Amino acid sequence: MAELINPHDKFFKEALTQPDAAHIFLRDYLPPAVAELLDLSRLQPVKDSFIDATLQEHFSDLVYEVGLRAGGHVYVCILFEHKSYVDPETAWQVLGYMVRLWDSSTRQRRSLRPIFPVVVYHGTARWTAATNFQALFDLPDPLRPYVPDYAYTLVDLSAYRDEDIKRSVELGIGLLVLKHIFRPELRVRLPEVLALWYTIRHQPHALGYLEAILRYILSAGQGVSAEDVRMALAEVAPEGDALMGTIAQELIQQGLQQGEQRGLQQGLQQGLQQGLQQGEQRGEQRGLRRGLLEGIELVLELRFGLDGLRLLPEIAKIKDIDVLETVHKGMRQAETPEALRRLYQALS
Repeated sequence: MAELINPHDKFFKEALTQPDAAHIFLRDYLPPAVAELLDLSRLQPVKDSFIDATLQEHFSDLVYEVGLRAGGHVYVCILFEHKSYVDPETAWQVLGYMVRLWDSSTRQRRSLRPIFPVVVYHGTARWTAATNFQALFDLPDPLRPYVPDYAYTLVDLSAYRDEDIKRSVELGIGLLVLKHIFRPELRVRLPEVLALWYTIRHQPHALGYLEAILRYILSAGQGVSAEDVRMALAEVAPEGDALMGTIAQELIQQGLQQGEQRGLQQGLQQGLQQGLQQGEQRGEQRGLRRGLLEGIELVLELRFGLDGLRLLPEIAKIKDIDVLETVHKGMRQAETPEALRRLYQALS
């Protein structure tokens, strides 16, 4: 599989592969009745990914094989939804993912194992999409036995208090950053995040983790500058602290301000082209729609920040490709999020 270039993907995997992080995540974030079935001492990562080119737009994945206390094994798939809008087709996308994992097992002549899918979401809007597959259909009761059904577990980070997320330090650092990455308050949360990291600073992997945290915040954070990072570091660590200075100052001074330097014009141009290119390359209406939403999301964030991203759940409901293309083009002229809303409401 080609490496995902989205910074959210890379940081999610960095956070979940910290020592014991997967164990703690499954223990604390799965439904208790399910977690009790699992023997987490027999947790093994599965190296293969089952994300295809279409799902790359939505998910990154981590797959674990875990023993059951009563005997046997189960797959737990942690799928990270890295879009900031709620996608009503998630249950369909996850089902396709599960089928690919089962298909891989049969091709390897392995017996089929249960799959427990978990979707982690870190957008600003609360999740409203159905978590079970049959909810996608308007089914009369006599037809229900003929349509498969399953449910995935949703971990919506916006629904968790920061205090609860921070209970497990190493996992909590990553989840806290993911929760706030689209939010303007990330800047004021920086000292809190770095103070949490400071408690593990003597561990062998700590400096590498700090590097991943700072790279992610400066490349994807909402309104966070290199100066904000410098100030947060100074607040958390004593002056001259070697552990902080060795890596943090080097990272900042070597140009991690790239997120700031991209410039609004370059970002707009990339956003306006990205969606159309992704969709057109697929040569199908569904791919074009997803591509347009990708471009619209990027430009909304660059032009209007959090206020713009709040429009995404509404825009994602638009099925008409022509309307989405008009919205895509009209974003250059729209002065405010409300002006953009009036545009697509008039067309719908």
